[in-house]
Amino acid sequence: MSNTMKSYIYASAGGPEVLESQTRPIPEPADHEVLIKVAAFGLNRADVQQRKGVYPPPPGESDIPGLEVSGVIARVGKQVTGFAEGDHVAALLASGGYAQYVSVDASHLLDIPEQLDLVEAAGLPEVASTVVSNIFLEGQLQAGETLLIHGGSGGIGSMAIQLAKDAGATVIVTASSEEKIDYCKSLGADEGINYREEDVLQRIRELTDAKGADLILDVVGAKYLAMNLKALAVGGRLVIIGLQGGAKAELDLGTLMGKRARVIGTTLRARPAAEKTAIVAETAQRIAPLLGSGKLHLNVTKKFDFEDLISAHEYFDSGTHVGKIVVRA
Repeated sequence: MSNTMKSYIYASAGGPEVLESQTRPIPEPADHEVLIKVAAFGLNRADVQQRKGVYPPPPGESDIPGLEVSGVIARVGKQVTGFAEGDHVAALLASGGYAQYVSVDASHLLDIPEQLDLVEAAGLPEVASTVVSNIFLEGQLQAGETLLIHGGSGGIGSMAIQLAKDAGATVIVTASSEEKIDYCKSLGADEGINYREEDVLQRIRELTDAKGADLILDVVGAKYLAMNLKALAVGGRLVIIGLQGGAKAELDLGTLMGKRARVIGTTLRARPAAEKTAIVAETAQRIAPLLGSGKLHLNVTKKFDFEDLISAHEYFDSGTHVGKIVVRA
């Protein structure tokens, strides 16, 4: 094995053109880590936000972007148990995924069944961990409740639909076209709202018999805050995981208190390692039966080669994609 690998960094903040190919040393795994020979990595909105200069990696983490990979274990640290060289795995990362090799804490690995396409598995760790941490651990979704997902056709939405339905929830999504709504329904969504043509709040009230949603998973932020509060049921929870519609808005405390509602803001990337370990463990427990039975669709709708990473970012920026985008390493 050579001592070097190909990788990508962002040379500056900007558009896809700031991606720069670099040769780097292959990282040495610590005693609690494994070294993964990367088969593919997922492309996430967080990567794009970092590229634009608004979502830097946590202190001490690699300047190589990338929050999730799949691949084969090439080396195992001295303290690692439960994994061996040659195992197929996917990994949740704080950074470092845009490379041919990456070292990762062994407790942040997901075991990938041999029958599962290893390249497609790259689209699993970030979205699955994000969904599990936010709709189950933070949002406390229960069977029989109604979940509203904004941006249902994206990678996170695609996973959230499936896991929420498996947990016995009713799922309503918003999306920008009828085609995207049809895609969401093919994954199990019960209802879809075209936010470009319909009054979202009115439709939520109609679909829930004026009760509202018990849980809302929101990637929009400020632009939707007032509407989301009105759309919540009594005792509802609003989990904000993205700021595509801005970061600052006025909060109507009267509505919040009157509904005994909760507003929860979270991120996954910067959490301490121990918290990520707990999240990955819960994620593995929830998805393992679905992966083993073939019931979980990874929804990888577009694959790019390593040399075409700029094109992958351009495609992501176009806003036309559904599901997950992965890049073969």
